Amino acid sequence: MDRKITIGLFGTCGNSTWRNRFMAEYNKREIEYFNPQKEDWSPLDAENEADHLANDEIILFPVTHETYAFGSLGEVGFSIMQAIKLNTHRDIVVMIDPSVKVDHSGMSIAEYMVVETQTKDSIKMRALITAHLKRVKYPNVYIVDSLENMLKLSLQLHALQVLREGLKKYTI
Repeated sequence: MDRKITIGLFGTCGNSTWRNRFMAEYNKREIEYFNPQKEDWSPLDAENEADHLANDEIILFPVTHETYAFGSLGEVGFSIMQAIKLNTHRDIVVMIDPSVKVDHSGMSIAEYMVVETQTKDSIKMRALITAHLKRVKYPNVYIVDSLENMLKLSLQLHALQVLREGLKKYTI
């Protein structure tokens, strides 16, 4: 097989380190992946990111407890619908942590009030989006409950995509 199957590591960015374990496992298995999290990210990187979101065979979209994730949560639904529309042989795996963990130490009362409002809004959005996703009946959209299950499923889906790619030589 000439073409490599690529796994797109989308979802929570910021200071999150969730990708490290995934990349270590993929490197060990020589699996190609795209990591959009860069220290020197600029708007010029948006085109490359959009290309990977539209073309990578497997898209991972974890929304962890580390951030409010307003951007990631907004992107989840759009990304799923767009990715499915562009290619029905792609697999999308979503994990939305229902909680948000915020360090309140050193905050003023005003800052605390803002943080609490944002936390409540994020938890509400997480619950709503998760409820909607559970009603999506696409055979290639998966919802998992942990990063560990996401990693396991991504490896299984990669093996399936490799088999699928090998079958292409028999198609008309």
